Amino acid sequence: MGKYTEQAKELLEHVGGSGNISVVTHCATRMRFVLNDPSKADIDSIEKMKLVKGTFTQAGQFQVIIGNEVSSFYNEFISIAGVSDTSKDEAKKAAKQNMNFLQRMIAHLADIFTPLIPAIVVGGLILGFRNVIGEIKLMEDGTKTLVEVSQFWAGTNSFLWLIGEAIFHFLPVGITWAVARKMGATPILGIVLGITLVSPQLLNAYAVAGAEEVPFWDFGFAQVDMIGYQAQVIPAILAGLLLSFLELRLRKIIPNAISMIVVPFFALVPTVLIAHTVLGPIGWKIGSVISDVVYSGLTSSLGWLFAAVFGFAYAPLVITGLHHMTNAIDLQLMSVFDGTNLWPMIALSNIAQGSAVLAMIYLNRKDEQEKQVSVPAAISCYLGVTEPAMFGINLKYGFPFLAAMIGSMVAAVISVGSGVMAHSIGVGGIPGFLSIKAEHMLTFLIAMVLAIVIPFILTIVFSKLNMGKVSLKRVRG
Repeated sequence: MGKYTEQAKELLEHVGGSGNISVVTHCATRMRFVLNDPSKADIDSIEKMKLVKGTFTQAGQFQVIIGNEVSSFYNEFISIAGVSDTSKDEAKKAAKQNMNFLQRMIAHLADIFTPLIPAIVVGGLILGFRNVIGEIKLMEDGTKTLVEVSQFWAGTNSFLWLIGEAIFHFLPVGITWAVARKMGATPILGIVLGITLVSPQLLNAYAVAGAEEVPFWDFGFAQVDMIGYQAQVIPAILAGLLLSFLELRLRKIIPNAISMIVVPFFALVPTVLIAHTVLGPIGWKIGSVISDVVYSGLTSSLGWLFAAVFGFAYAPLVITGLHHMTNAIDLQLMSVFDGTNLWPMIALSNIAQGSAVLAMIYLNRKDEQEKQVSVPAAISCYLGVTEPAMFGINLKYGFPFLAAMIGSMVAAVISVGSGVMAHSIGVGGIPGFLSIKAEHMLTFLIAMVLAIVIPFILTIVFSKLNMGKVSLKRVRG
């Protein structure tokens, strides 16, 4: 008998048995089920299991939070359940049968940006570190930066930009690759397409406004501007979608004997031409409109109201998966305004969720079993991973989640009301302050303190008022 045999048998029973499992896979901390009949899952019984940290349904998948031991548990579970090992891509494909149109669109957007997140986070940390050493006057009585007084730090600052530029200026390469990969087209063609959007041969997107003359390709009967789309999101998505559409269609009509030669050529060349003549300009305009609307809304006289709504509602958006849209908006803001005032609110929301868990740790400080779940959840939340905190603690009790939403709302109003801007997306927790522009760091730290203190206090107050459907007694009974 294995270590998790009994728990695996129990979970199998509570999800409705092997016959109710269409697909099952796992990620770093969760079991992901696509169930034939989701109503057969006994959620209350599952959440009472000692091994389970929480459950939720997202993107058509019923997800059970197990923790770091999920890989070992999964292997034993599929052996007992008699189901085969399944890839995440297969699970996502199967899950779409349980989604409506909007959920499928959000899932597609998530599939495009999720593979890019590690690089974007690294880029955010690098820009944040360059921010500290190159923008904040820490030396010689606050008159000079580290870069100005040290050749080592000056060289480090210059070297790190090599990576930062590769991630953000050449982001379209990653996007077109991700789109091609997601749609089932040839990824290397996506990479080539992305390079044609940011090639050094083109006028840099950031130099267009100040350029005296824009170079062009002269075809005799028509001229096409040689403009790059560095850091642009929507032009890259549109181009990637067109490439994928052409390639997949051509595969169906071109004989296999010549498809190796014909399909890549007639998919890539027209796409590059259309990208520079139609999709690029249209995508740039759409992106500019979106970023202008968001930025204007946040900086207008009613910006505080927008911030309050976003700060309060962001955590619920995470539950629905709609938060994936903010990645595209943040990146678009960065390309147009050299920074984003949206991302700081996201970091503050994550911190607020962690602070609510911290209050639960204090309230349940004598419960060793509770601390096994809540302490790791709080730590991961403060480092930007909110899932264990939200689904394992805050949503389970109810009132901590509300307390975190209120704290996030107040912190967001302070952040937006003070004009806080981040250089880029970064780690969505306490380390996120590194990504904030130097002139806004103090205000952001004040907002961060509020995001810690308010949820902590409110969680304790709400517990005394017996708010929510559950008491401080552990739900597991």
